[in-house]
Amino acid sequence: MKLAGNMARREVVKEIAALVAELSSTPPMLLEGVAETLAYLAERHRLILCTKGEPAEQAGKLERSGLQIHFQAIEIVTEKDSHTYRALVKTHRIVKSHGWMVGNSPRSDINPALAAGLNAVFIPHAGTWHFEQGELSSGPGKLLVLPAFRALREYF
Repeated sequence: MKLAGNMARREVVKEIAALVAELSSTPPMLLEGVAETLAYLAERHRLILCTKGEPAEQAGKLERSGLQIHFQAIEIVTEKDSHTYRALVKTHRIVKSHGWMVGNSPRSDINPALAAGLNAVFIPHAGTWHFEQGELSSGPGKLLVLPAFRALREYF
């Protein structure tokens, strides 16, 4: 409506509203093995989800996925950088040498977590947004590269 102004056609606006309603009620597609792997890991470790985005949207996606039961804490942040990870370490009393960030984004997951002193597991994914891609850097923590999310079960 803001972009189209008076040129917005009522039927198009209704169609867009219907698409938005459908999207906001559709469970997200999970990668193969994610639900089972999270259940396995949650029995053995304290899991904290850190995701960035608009809070209501991210919380809704998580709720529709049914995966929130596996996490002891859920943090929805505006940016995932080393400052954010340091704050999470402090808030959740994470021992850095025992804490691991798992993700598919060198830019938002892996590199800032390593810079904050955490360990990281990089799981490349072909669908990663190109702005989130980049070279992996090093840090004080360990870096593990795995081919798929389910491979976490072999290491943790």
